[in-house]
Formats: sequence, C-alpha cells, structure tokens
Amino acid sequence: MASIFSRIVAGEIPCYKVAEDDEFFAFLDINPLAEGHTLVIPKREVDYYFDLTDGEISRINLFAKKIAVKLKAATGCRKVAVSVMGLEVPHAHIHLIPMNCESDVNFAKEKLKLSPEQFTAILDKVRI
Repeated sequence: MASIFSRIVAGEIPCYKVAEDDEFFAFLDINPLAEGHTLVIPKREVDYYFDLTDGEISRINLFAKKIAVKLKAATGCRKVAVSVMGLEVPHAHIHLIPMNCESDVNFAKEKLKLSPEQFTAILDKVRI
C-alpha cells in the first residue's frame, strides 16, 4: 500500500504544493510548527532518508535549498531549520521550518491551526 505521501504525489490526496520536479515534491505541512513549514520528499517511495542514493541525497538537498531560500525571504525568519526525522510516515522526508529561535523547531510543541485561506496566503508567497 502506498504511503500517504505517495498518494499526495499521485494527486489522490490534496495538498498545498510548493514545488515539484521529476524526482522530488514539496508541500506545506498541514500540522505546521511555523507558517511556511514545508515537507520535501522524493517521489520514489523510500522509508529511510539514508536509503536514498548518494545522488538522490545531493539532489533533494539542492531542491530543498531553493525552497528554503524562498521561505526565508517570504517569512522574514532568521533561518530555515532542516530536520530529517519522522517515524509516523514510512516515506523519507525533510522538514523545512522557518525559525527565529531554536525552540521554534520543537516537535513536541502544539502545532499551528491554520485555515485554508491562511495556507493559501502562505502558498502564494512561497510557491516556486
């Protein structure tokens, strides 16, 4: 059975798509730690980030960098945090999180509750 992320890539589940190319896909996290929190995934379903090939790791990071640059400019944050983690979804992914202090990247804190209009407004600023 395909992961929820593969189903998002396939268009079976709607998302707020930030960017896409032949290999990778990025979309706004629907349970964000900060406005603009974006997930970057390989289209190829791989559970563990370090099971990606060396070339894929290089390319996904370059893909994520373009998004991070746009996120930083759009949100005015000090930096964009990069986190590779996640056991809940069996599909490798990178979190890009606009941050102004390290506590902004605490995954235990309460997630933002954004309306569809707020997500759309963010997407309009960060879409590539």
